[in-house]
Amino acid sequence: MYQKILLPVDLNEEASWKKALPTAITLCETFGASLHVITVLPEFKLPMVGAYFPKDFSKKAHEAMTETQHAFIQANVPEGIKTQSIIVDGSPWEAIIKVGKKLNVDLIVMASHTKRKFVDYVLGPNAEHVVHHAKVSVMIVR
Repeated sequence: MYQKILLPVDLNEEASWKKALPTAITLCETFGASLHVITVLPEFKLPMVGAYFPKDFSKKAHEAMTETQHAFIQANVPEGIKTQSIIVDGSPWEAIIKVGKKLNVDLIVMASHTKRKFVDYVLGPNAEHVVHHAKVSVMIVR
């Protein structure tokens, strides 16, 4: 049923993957699907933001996040699952939609984990946007 599953992960926020990762792994094992783990970094190249960071900050951030994500995958994803590591810049929900479309994924599995406002408690803002804008199935794990 599923061939490619996209899993957004905030490596600084365990709640973004603690429940969603086991669900994605089970689905991958059940259907023989590949797992595509995406981490979205803030856009540091914008003139207003970039002026506050050293010139090579974005490159170093990508390198560090790539290392961290590879370690995360090695520690948490069984070896039998074909896994791809993806690091992108931008708005989390927009990047998730864009990468999902580019990779032609069948399913996006993500956690709803923020609790700043009541609407965020019910469904996190990024998860809400992904649900409304994705052209593929989205599974929200609580």
